[in-house]
Amino acid sequence: MSLYRIRKKSPLIHCITNSVVTNFTANGLLAIGASPVMSDEPLDVEDMVSIANGLLINIGTLNKHSVEAMFLAGKKANGLDIPVVLDPVGAGATKYRKEVTDNLLKEIRFQLIRCNAGELAAIAGVEWQAKGVDSGEGEMDILQVAMEVAKGYQTIVAVSGKDDIVTDGNTHYIVSGGHELMTQVTGTGCLLSAICAAAFSLEGNPLENVRDVLADYKKVAERASKEKNLGSFQVEVLNALHQISRGE
Repeated sequence: MSLYRIRKKSPLIHCITNSVVTNFTANGLLAIGASPVMSDEPLDVEDMVSIANGLLINIGTLNKHSVEAMFLAGKKANGLDIPVVLDPVGAGATKYRKEVTDNLLKEIRFQLIRCNAGELAAIAGVEWQAKGVDSGEGEMDILQVAMEVAKGYQTIVAVSGKDDIVTDGNTHYIVSGGHELMTQVTGTGCLLSAICAAAFSLEGNPLENVRDVLADYKKVAERASKEKNLGSFQVEVLNALHQISRGE
């Protein structure tokens, strides 16, 4: 169980994430025994990432201040061989988001891109009708495109959906399960990206570790949705993370 292993490791994860999900992401990491730090001050991030076990860059609520911090922290992490995860939230929604995503991918080496199908399409340059920061609709072979992006950027790509896909461009896994309520509460995908960053602190095969995180997160969704109450679902996600990471 990947969440159990993360609890045993207790990694420090530096999150440069969006303002909508900061609290939920921090609490989610705490629930699995990780230590979150949420600094996005350009004068602070290089020192902060230097003591972290992983870095999350999430572009959900972009501004010049946070974008500068993303590049500074990402390059510093690369220089120190600290793993970096990209969550390109709404990458295809606007010209600015697409430019920032493209530049991040050019200048920073990512160990993982965790996205939905619409964000994958934006990165790959495939025609897609994105709906703001939601996945939207379109036609493409998601597995094939994910493998091409993984090869092109020499990274792992994880695509969330009804069935999750994770690939390093050569090997791939399909992870089934979960519950649709995960798509109706803000921050669940962003939290998953942060947990994936924590998974890179674990020993073993990184692709398999990310696969195992996705599988555990599907179990979290299933456990949290038992009462099917949307208002309390976010709380139940935290409860399920805490329970599963403790082997309960």
